[in-house]
Amino acid sequence: MSQIVSSPSQQFDKALELGRPPNIHKLFPHSRALIVSGKVIDRAMLAKGGAMAIAANARNRFVIHGVLRAAQRANAAVIIEIAKSEGGADAYCAVNYWNMATYVDQAANELGVTVPVAVHADHYTLKKPQDIETARTQIPSMFDAGITSIAIDASHLPDDENLLANLDLYRYVPAWAGLETEVGEIKGAAGLSTVDEARFLIQGLNANGVFPDWIALNNGTTHGIQASDAGIQVELTAEIHKALEPYGVSGAQHGTSGNSFDRLRRIAAETRTTKANVATALQMISWGVKVNEYGNALLDDQGRFVREPGAGVTDELWTEMVAYADERGWKKGDYKKLNLPFENKLWAQPAEIRERMIRGVEEFVYHLLTQVFNTADTAPLAIEAILRAESYDLGPKAERRENPADWTEEKIRERAKALQKEEGPGGDFDD
Repeated sequence: MSQIVSSPSQQFDKALELGRPPNIHKLFPHSRALIVSGKVIDRAMLAKGGAMAIAANARNRFVIHGVLRAAQRANAAVIIEIAKSEGGADAYCAVNYWNMATYVDQAANELGVTVPVAVHADHYTLKKPQDIETARTQIPSMFDAGITSIAIDASHLPDDENLLANLDLYRYVPAWAGLETEVGEIKGAAGLSTVDEARFLIQGLNANGVFPDWIALNNGTTHGIQASDAGIQVELTAEIHKALEPYGVSGAQHGTSGNSFDRLRRIAAETRTTKANVATALQMISWGVKVNEYGNALLDDQGRFVREPGAGVTDELWTEMVAYADERGWKKGDYKKLNLPFENKLWAQPAEIRERMIRGVEEFVYHLLTQVFNTADTAPLAIEAILRAESYDLGPKAERRENPADWTEEKIRERAKALQKEEGPGGDFDD
């Protein structure tokens, strides 16, 4: 390794020089924001042990500011993300795959943030074979715009098509970038992922020289506003992660809303999960909607959202937002669609209102980082990983174990027929 870098400020400066990927250097040549590959965040969580980085879905820019402020206070490495449904080509949010890195960079510089941050394209979903052709153009365009990590989610397809889609599209992901894959369509308590399915996906990728950083499972979670707290199946998650241990893949936990802090602490402590997505709760908190410990928005006797006094948007703007939803016949789960038409009106509010929106997100996230996800003080571990590698590219966590001859397209299709799997109803794939 090169000369020893001693003080935290020296370490940060060196990490800034070495750790920012080429696309980030090109886009933001004079930036002091330490935007890094998702691999860096994963390695920091593994180094601490029993820790999960928050992957905050930035449905509005208030979430970005609040999460970064909380991360700086907790000295925690974090991920800012958006899913395809939220921020893809047909999105319902103003923040999207192509502007998110710019917003993160701007906010981090404005706030003086010195913790490492990955910018993740979550749930890049492929629901039909034609989506793969579009992805061959869209994925490179997203990295051109500053994405540093991606989840290729073909879990809606049959197992063999899921694996083959991942093998096809991996070619369009930079080798240095964080990579997430998914097995088992998110659909709640029915149709849970099996060890057999997860091993099939990871072994097939391994045979072809693809080593994902994370795998997301259908482990009992759902997305969006929850009607119950049935929640994540910790034992199932641990069993699958144990089976995949030889392949060096970590877990990505989707849909944390609807799960108690105790259950989330168990996921961090008892499984190999290093990434935990949080979306709906942060949106609601930024607006001033009251949520419980499960991250679920509270409703009154009329089924209306309960407002937190003195929090979030002004009463006048909230009345306008509710009227807008009512005119369109939107149910409570449709309120996420308010993000795009109201983004500018949210930022047009007085400074003190914008500040309390950000502060609400900050306080909720700070509690998660320090009391639930065990993420405090992971920023130095992420910086150490960069300095140790002397690069933005940390390389894979695993080596090839499987024989490529056993995982040709023909053999993949044949193997898929014998998989043990559980069928379940369709679900909501939005984070």
